[in-house]
Amino acid sequence: MSTKQITPVTAGFESLKQTNEHNAEYWRARDLQPLLGYAQWRRFEQAVERAMTSCDASGNQAAHHFAGAGKPIVGGKGAVQVVDDYHLSRFACYLIAQNGDPRKPEIAHAQQYFAIQTRRQELSDQAVADVERLGLRKQTAEEFKALSGAAQDAGVQSKMFGVFHDAGYKGLYGGLGRDAIKQRKTIADKDNLLDRMNATELAANQFRMTQTRDKLARGVNSQSQAIQTHEQVGKEVRDAIKRIGGTLPENIPPAEHIKEVEKRIKTATPKLTLDDRDANGLLGGKTKS
Repeated sequence: MSTKQITPVTAGFESLKQTNEHNAEYWRARDLQPLLGYAQWRRFEQAVERAMTSCDASGNQAAHHFAGAGKPIVGGKGAVQVVDDYHLSRFACYLIAQNGDPRKPEIAHAQQYFAIQTRRQELSDQAVADVERLGLRKQTAEEFKALSGAAQDAGVQSKMFGVFHDAGYKGLYGGLGRDAIKQRKTIADKDNLLDRMNATELAANQFRMTQTRDKLARGVNSQSQAIQTHEQVGKEVRDAIKRIGGTLPENIPPAEHIKEVEKRIKTATPKLTLDDRDANGLLGGKTKS
């Protein structure tokens, strides 16, 4: 994903922070809505409602993290309309990201952003790694589709898509195509290779795809040139890994199937033990009733 997509979540989120009368930080749901990629308030409010349920299930009181509030909107001729809104604690914002539409790149980036925040005190290292890997896998799936579209625009025929995508693997994996990689790593034929990659390997392949897509868009207009471009970009990413002393992708062991990771995330209902101030959420340092 491009930096332009990532920046609004990482930097924009903190810029929207406000402070209430309890000296507690909070965010307005209406401000957060576009940042997380929602055009319709109705859809976003559904994510908020799911997050409130998740808050109670995590052992924390939703009332301390979600507060109903009205927001005045100035319409035509200066008319003022008060629309529904919420004041949200940081923990509430995290839960909304976790309960948002994962197909939205803004949600995927928000999930990664919160995954590295120390507020997730009681989630295990494994859980954090699971969330990161699942997010990367979903982003890579979207990038694969986008790259296929770019290849088609560059002149690659549908019957040659397999050859085109294999060229990228061969460049990145030192001459090994998809099937050879599976054989080397003892991955079952029925498994999607991307489903068995860990976060590091997924990130390398995602970078290969984004760079190839951008390069194809800069004037590649023949099938043979597109295939050569994909392999060359793969080689350049491989050379970069070598220069920084990273593990070459063919030497990274196969990871647990992504479906098992997804299942573990969906079934887990961790009790998030927050410190007193965070547990109070919008009440700040005020003693809980």
